[in-house]
Amino acid sequence: MLWLVSCGSDKKDEAEAFLDELEEGVDAPAISEETINDILQQIPAPLEISMLMRESGADYDRTILSDPDNVSNYNTTFKRAINLGIYGTDLIYTNIFGKNQEGLSYMKSVKELADDLNIGQFFNLKLVGRLATNNDNLDSLMLITTQNFNAINKYLQENRRANLSILFLVGGWMEAVHINCKMSMDNPEVGSLAERIGEQKIILENIMLLMSFYAETDPNIKELHEDMKKLQEAYGNIQITYTYAEPTTEVVDGVLVIKDNSTSTVHITQDNVKEIDSVINTIRNKLTS
Repeated sequence: MLWLVSCGSDKKDEAEAFLDELEEGVDAPAISEETINDILQQIPAPLEISMLMRESGADYDRTILSDPDNVSNYNTTFKRAINLGIYGTDLIYTNIFGKNQEGLSYMKSVKELADDLNIGQFFNLKLVGRLATNNDNLDSLMLITTQNFNAINKYLQENRRANLSILFLVGGWMEAVHINCKMSMDNPEVGSLAERIGEQKIILENIMLLMSFYAETDPNIKELHEDMKKLQEAYGNIQITYTYAEPTTEVVDGVLVIKDNSTSTVHITQDNVKEIDSVINTIRNKLTS
């Protein structure tokens, strides 16, 4: 969901080296691929969020992104994995607004972190660059992002390193919410931005549950999990009301489908947005320092 990779990984030796060079002492519990994918499918892609921002009339703001020049500061597996997710979101944000030159800086940082993690062989920057410089290719960009992120998750899980998948996920998700908060505060009249932030309450609950399994054996994830409990508290002030309606059927392209007519309403204020933004800033500053 959060960055752009190429599935064509036939470099088995490099893949094995990646596993060998990861930090020792992490023996995370096995979590099924289906569970990971179920959560991933519920998380809005950064590209989707960025498109919402642009369609709402919000302006591009370079200052809210993580500095791509800080990549050399990330010298542990934990920091590299979490910031790979953050940079992946920033990369897509720059692309959706057509800031191709700045996007190249993020592509470079993404590649450097991937190389440091010994998964650089998965990244096809030539393809990414070609798609990123043409807004007509945004659908292809989203498809490639989703497909290949799932492929990397599968690879890491099969090699008992799904903890890195969680870090990618959390880094990218948190950066997307961070950007959305800034945009919402700058454009309080656009209710859809605040609503999107409020919708993440359910996603956060799923992420916290997933992280709790790894917190038992990974001290870095345990610390991050504790920090994110404060974010969970901030989200506790958000109310989501569900209104049930009888489903109906309709024919779409000759196929009978069931239409869910139930709706949900997110009750969120700008004070709530500011509180969430403040907590995320504290966590994010710790992760990107």
